[in-house]
Amino acid sequence: MGRGAGLLVVAAVVLLGLAAAVRAQEAYNVRATYHYYNPRDNGWDLRRVSAYCSTWDADRPLWWRQKYGWTAFCGPVGPRGRDSCGRCLRVTNRRTGSQITVRIVDQCSNGGLDLDWQTAFQPLDTDGNGYQQGHIMVNYAFVDCRD
Repeated sequence: MGRGAGLLVVAAVVLLGLAAAVRAQEAYNVRATYHYYNPRDNGWDLRRVSAYCSTWDADRPLWWRQKYGWTAFCGPVGPRGRDSCGRCLRVTNRRTGSQITVRIVDQCSNGGLDLDWQTAFQPLDTDGNGYQQGHIMVNYAFVDCRD
C-alpha cells in the first residue's frame, strides 16, 4: 500500500471514530419533565432562577440566554456538570415528532431532562398529552448551538 492510500485509511478511521463519538451523544426514550424557570418573567437571569450553570453563563449576553429554550440536564448520555453548561440539545417528542433545540442551564436528578415549561416543554407537547401525564418521552442529541 502506498503512502497516499495509507493516509486515506487513517483519515477514514478518524472520520468513523468521530461519527461514533457524535452518535454516542444521543439518547432515546428519555423521560422529560417540566420546570417553571419562567425566563421571560425573570429577565432571562440565570442567577435569579438559581441555575447551576449561572456560575459560568450568567454574564453571557442577553441574546445568548434568550436564543434557545432552557433545560436542566441529567440524561443518561452526555457530559455532566460544568461540561454540559451552555451546550445545546435537539429534543424530539417521541409521540408527536415535534422538535426543539434547547440550551442546558441547570442540572437535575430525574435521569432525563427538566424542560422549562414556557420555552421548551409546551412547544414540544403539541398534543397536550405530556401535560396530562406530567412528562413526555423524548429522544435527544447534542448539537451545535449556532450562537
